[in-house]
Amino acid sequence: MAVAFTKEESFETASETLLPDRPVSPYPNLVTEAGLKALELQFQQAREAYDAANTIEDVNERRRHAANPLRDLRYLAARLRTAQLMPYPTSADVVAFGSTVTFRRDDGRVQTYRLVGEDEADPKAGSISYVSPVARLLMGKAAGDAVEADGHELEIVAIA
Repeated sequence: MAVAFTKEESFETASETLLPDRPVSPYPNLVTEAGLKALELQFQQAREAYDAANTIEDVNERRRHAANPLRDLRYLAARLRTAQLMPYPTSADVVAFGSTVTFRRDDGRVQTYRLVGEDEADPKAGSISYVSPVARLLMGKAAGDAVEADGHELEIVAIA
């Protein structure tokens, strides 16, 4: 049979289907209850996308469409397996994982963030990872305490 009539996967298609794993953080995978539920939902959505991709008849298209969901499934399975559900803080005396902290910057800006797990952090929505530089400085501090971040002072105004 002539090569023109065989269906061979091109190098380009192969590179599209062999995606590198998403990097997994070296820090403990602490999660809030909402963060754990979000991971479970993302895993379910990736599973559905992978299952849908496997219904595609053309092998190259199937591989192309399954690549991202498969990579996400590997990542999310690892994150779910290592998730450590943390209880909601019982005290607002000091900043801890799960706390909502309000601080004033030395330029007058006031910001409020909840300290959450890495996968659920979304600064635009008011949450930062507990391993972020600012969160690490604030952990264990009380209202009225000040810390220095990149040459700027942050004063803790409130903890909830």
